[in-house]
Amino acid sequence: MSKELIARSGGVCELCGSSEGLSALEVGGSEELIYACSTCQEQIKNETLDENHFNCLNDSMWSEVPAVKVMSYILLNKLGRQDLVEMMYLEEDEKKWVDSALNATANKLVYKDANGVILQAGDSVVILKDLEVKGAGFTAKRGTTVTRIALPADMDDHIEGRVNGTKIFLKTEYLKKA
Repeated sequence: MSKELIARSGGVCELCGSSEGLSALEVGGSEELIYACSTCQEQIKNETLDENHFNCLNDSMWSEVPAVKVMSYILLNKLGRQDLVEMMYLEEDEKKWVDSALNATANKLVYKDANGVILQAGDSVVILKDLEVKGAGFTAKRGTTVTRIALPADMDDHIEGRVNGTKIFLKTEYLKKA
């Protein structure tokens, strides 16, 4: 980690000011880094933002560091804090950076099971209903566990997995995460 990043941050998280579990975090698909604590990084990575924790953005949104300002803008936008987003001023290059980062996450496919639980590649799912497998001549029985699923890049309503040794596509509406 660069000494400039540590010096710039003063040895604290550039978002919340914590001094625990600090490391570099890439901002919005660029090579620009901020110094962030493990709590901030975990919530950003998992997209489970706790609004109470991120009240700290009220201060970090005014940072002179473009990467910190851009990350603050992105997080405030995801938290739905339009009142704070509208107060921020971004230079033209910062605005382009924010737009590309927000568009990248908006275009990312999210796979959800019948209960709305997010599925990740490698998860296991259980079939909720007997499903006739077209072209394979068998029925995928209710209660069958499909392990190590794959997520096709072009369809968010299907997963790919093996049932009875045959690789098939299954609609997510008939599955629940195991």
